[in-house]
Parts: sequence; C-alpha cells; structure tokens
Amino acid sequence: MDRKSRCRCRDLHRGTGLTGRDVTPEALDRVKERDIPGFGELFRWISYNTIGTSTVQSRACAVVARGTYVFALPGSNGAVKDGWDNILAEQLDARNRPCNFVELMPRLREK
Repeated sequence: MDRKSRCRCRDLHRGTGLTGRDVTPEALDRVKERDIPGFGELFRWISYNTIGTSTVQSRACAVVARGTYVFALPGSNGAVKDGWDNILAEQLDARNRPCNFVELMPRLREK
C-alpha cells in the first residue's frame, strides 16, 4: 500500500464518560476541523442493545482533525468490540457500499 492510500485514522479508548477525568470529547474539540455526529449516534443506538439505557452515559464521538479520522470510544472491551464490529470494520473497508470513510480520505483536507 503506498503512502497516499494508507488509512489515516486514530482510535481512542476511554475518557468518554461523564466524570471529571473523562475529557476526550473536550480534547478533540480543540483539534477538530469537523464533527462526525452520526458516529456517536449510531454507537449509542448499537450499544443500547447491549447495555440498555446506560448508553446515555457515553459521549462516544468522532471527528476529522488534520485530515485524519479520530474515533473516541468508551474503554470497555464490549464497547470497543461494538464500535469496531458494527461501525468501523465496515466504514474503514473500501469495498463497503454505498459509501465508506476510505473513499473520502483524499478529500478530507479540502477547504
């Protein structure tokens, strides 16, 4: 895979809850160029099937920062598995249709 076709993404775990030490969303606010609101919404919808209404305590989110996708998930193994298996595995696969994050990568730095 050449340098231009590499997947530019980061996956962060932890810091998406409601306590004082959970500051990942605020940290991402400082560097983001764009929010991806559908990621957090879809994650909580999927998570509801596993943990019920406790999903409202999650501030899972995703942003674009410096042309890179950044995904912030809760730190539990179950949450990471839900996020990967049900969202990221498909969206980071260029074969996924009708669209995917990979095909947008070359245009993430557009103004």
